[in-house]
Amino acid sequence: MTDSASTPTSYTVEYVDGPLKGQFDKRVFVGGKHDKTFGVIALVDGIESNFEYTVVSERTLNGELHVSYSFDAADSDPYVSGDDSDLGEALV
Repeated sequence: MTDSASTPTSYTVEYVDGPLKGQFDKRVFVGGKHDKTFGVIALVDGIESNFEYTVVSERTLNGELHVSYSFDAADSDPYVSGDDSDLGEALV
C-alpha cells in the first residue's frame, strides 16, 4: 500500500504567453503525470473561447511541480484583446 499523503496529486500551471499570460492554475495529475497539452475555456473581452496550451518546461519549486505552458494559436479559437482607447460612440 502506498502513502497517498506523500504522493502529490496536483501541480501548478504557469501560462507563459497568449491570452492567459502571467496567470497560474492548479491541475490534477492524470495517470500520475502532468498534461503535455490541454485546452482552457476562458473569457477574453467578454467572449468565451477555447485556448490550447503545450508544455515548454517543468521544474520543482519547494517540493512542488511547476509546469510552464505556451499558447498554441493554430489550435485555439481566435481572440482579440487590447486597445480600450476606442470605446465606440456615446449613446445619446
